[in-house]
Amino acid sequence: MPDTPNTRDGGTDAPRLRIGLSLITLMNLPDWSEGPRGPRALHAVREAGFEAVQTRDPVAAREAGLVPTALARVDRPQEARDLAARHRDAGYDCTTLHVGSGFENDDEALALVEAIVEASVGEDHPLFVETHRATITQDMKRTLDLVERCPGVRFNGDFSHWYTGAEMTYGDLAAKVARLAPVLERTRFLHGRVSDPGCIQVPVAGDPADTHVAAFRDLWTRGFAGFLASAGPGDCMGFYPELLPASFFYARLVPDASGQLREEADRWTEALKLVELARACWADALDKSGAG
Repeated sequence: MPDTPNTRDGGTDAPRLRIGLSLITLMNLPDWSEGPRGPRALHAVREAGFEAVQTRDPVAAREAGLVPTALARVDRPQEARDLAARHRDAGYDCTTLHVGSGFENDDEALALVEAIVEASVGEDHPLFVETHRATITQDMKRTLDLVERCPGVRFNGDFSHWYTGAEMTYGDLAAKVARLAPVLERTRFLHGRVSDPGCIQVPVAGDPADTHVAAFRDLWTRGFAGFLASAGPGDCMGFYPELLPASFFYARLVPDASGQLREEADRWTEALKLVELARACWADALDKSGAG
């Protein structure tokens, strides 16, 4: 079976990083946030340096000069082909997927992944299986098994779900990251978020050597390196901060000076920090690949 295609920008330049934003990052921003709101929010996103947005409204994205990226679910193999065709025809550059519930047996999970790869290749639209809790990829070993049986699969790495959900720091973190090489080498999209062993979304520390930030930088750099190892002219890899509000039980609520609960950090400014980290990881990956 052929490999899932990479995202392409229509050009012939060297493989590159595409910086986007998951628009859920702007959902329910507190009044004190510096983030954009209102009818010109998408224009402000573009002016802040983002090239793309993950959205359910591709028309609005394009009108603001942004590349639209899709998100969806696949729960049955027969859903994949139609979804890939619809998203391609709507002008999305690629689609990240939550796949299944996690209760599937191994053959059922494989059937889902094979259908996704076949649909992506057949419709020439990149479909990236997200590493996410409550899906077929919630377990690291099972995800590795899926790669072994269907090597053409490609991933959206939201590694907070493993770092926290599988408590990767409990034991030998370096050994676990090394074992995950087959997944990291097949990662073609990244949701930008930093977590710790007990919380799925934490602010980026001021010190880039912070243990958890350093772990995510390593994962992201390995993902970029995997992309660069086989990418061709016009291929691009997305990095999209995805920071969810407290109503989704992601952003933590902490008391302010008056004792009122508020989100721990400004998700907008945190997204900009994550982009800076991603650019540094990309530069590291380029240097290691010899393409820098």
